[in-house]
Amino acid sequence: MSPSARREYVRDMQARYRVAYGRNQKKRILSQVSETLRCHRKHAGRLMRGRPPAVEGPLRRREPVYPERLIRVLASVWEAAQYAWSVRLKALLPLWMPKIRERWPLTPLERRQLLKMSPATMDRRLAPRRRELGRKIYGQTKPGRWLRQTIPIQTDSSNVKEPGWIEADTVSHSGPSAAGLFAYTLDLTDLFSGWVELYAILGKPAEKIVAASEEIRRAFPFELKGMDTDNGEEFINYDLDRYCRRTGVKRFRSRPYKKDDQAHVEQKNGTHVRRVLGWHRYDTQEAVDAMNELYRNEWRLLSNLFLPSVKLDYKTRRGSKIKRVYHDAQTPLDRLLESGQGDRAKLEALRQLRERLDPFELSKIVDRKLQAIWKLAAGDRIKPAPTLYVPVQSQWEELVREDDLPAVVYQRGWNNDIERIRKNWHRDRYFGSN
Repeated sequence: MSPSARREYVRDMQARYRVAYGRNQKKRILSQVSETLRCHRKHAGRLMRGRPPAVEGPLRRREPVYPERLIRVLASVWEAAQYAWSVRLKALLPLWMPKIRERWPLTPLERRQLLKMSPATMDRRLAPRRRELGRKIYGQTKPGRWLRQTIPIQTDSSNVKEPGWIEADTVSHSGPSAAGLFAYTLDLTDLFSGWVELYAILGKPAEKIVAASEEIRRAFPFELKGMDTDNGEEFINYDLDRYCRRTGVKRFRSRPYKKDDQAHVEQKNGTHVRRVLGWHRYDTQEAVDAMNELYRNEWRLLSNLFLPSVKLDYKTRRGSKIKRVYHDAQTPLDRLLESGQGDRAKLEALRQLRERLDPFELSKIVDRKLQAIWKLAAGDRIKPAPTLYVPVQSQWEELVREDDLPAVVYQRGWNNDIERIRKNWHRDRYFGSN
C-alpha cells in the first residue's frame, strides 16, 4: 500500500469509527485496520482517535545520519574482518583505523561517525548484505566407546581464570555424503582468551589427532593445561590418552548429545571454519595441505591478532529470562597481554608482529588462498547406493501399503513385522485410536 493510499484509508476508517455505535462495532473496525495496515491494535486505536492525516503533502522522512559512502567503507571492513558480529566489528574499528585511513580518505567527521556508530545501527545498515549469506550444518561425530568412564564430565567452562584450558572438536568436510575418506579440521579453542588454533587432517585416526595436537600445543603462546572434548572416537582412544598423560594435560569430556557443554568451540567451528571454507567436500592430500597453509599462517594471525571477540562476564535470572552481561570485546592477543599470563616472549613477538602487519592485506591473502582451496573441492556429487527391494509373498501383504515397506525386506523378519502391524491394526480398530 502506497503512503497516499494509506492516508486515504485512515481518513475513511476514522469517519466510520466516529459514527460506530457500541464497542463491538469499534472492535471490528480496529481489527480490520490492524490487519490491513499490519500494525499493532494499540497503534490502530491511536490512528482512529487521532487527527485526520492530510491527503496531499510531503512525507516526513528523516535523512540518514550516516551517508552511504561511509556504509560502503564499513561493509568493506566487515568483509575483510570475515563478517564479524557487530559488537566485535565496533571493537576492531579503533585497531584497524590507521589502515582504514590509508585506503579511504575519510574526513575527521567521517572518522568520528564511523567510531561512534552503534552495533545496532551496524546491524541495520548491513542487513541487506547479511541476507546474502547462507547457513548449513553437517555433523559426523561418532561416539567413542573406550575409556569413556575414566574421563570426568565437564559442563561449566565459564569461570576459567587462566589460559591453557581448551575445548577441542573436529569439523568434517564431507560435502553432501559421508562416504569414503575426507578431510577434517581439528579446532582447539582457549576458554580464557578465545585463542583459536586449527589443523586439517585427512580422516581422523588417533595418530593424526595426536600429531596435530602436538603441533598446535607448540604453537600456543601459553602452556596447555587441560583439554575438554566430546565423546567422538577420535578423542576417546588410548593414543590420545597416553599423549595427555605424557604431556601432563588433564582430560575432560562433555555429556553425550549436549553441544552446549562445548559452546565455545562449537561457536568457533561456525565462525572460523564453516564461514571460511564452506560445506564443500575435500578428500585429497593436496586440499589438506592447502588448508593447513591457510590455517597456520594468515588466518591464524588475522583471527587471533586483529579480530576481537566477546567473553561472558556473568548471568542473572529475572523470572524465566536469563540476562547475559559480557566484557568489552578484545582480541585474544590483547586479552592475554592484559592478563599478564602466558609466554611473555611469544606474546611480545606477536605484538610487534601485529604492528608490522596490515589486516587488509591479510584478508586479501586469505581470500586468494580460499579461491585456490575451493578449486580443490570434489566437484562431482557422490551417488547414493541403489535401493534394494526384495518382493516377498505373504498372507499379510495386503494389510500394508507399499510405501510403508522398509528399503530392504528380509524373508525372516517379514512375517514378524506383518504380525505386529496386524495386531496394532486390530487394536486401534477396537479402541478407536489412531
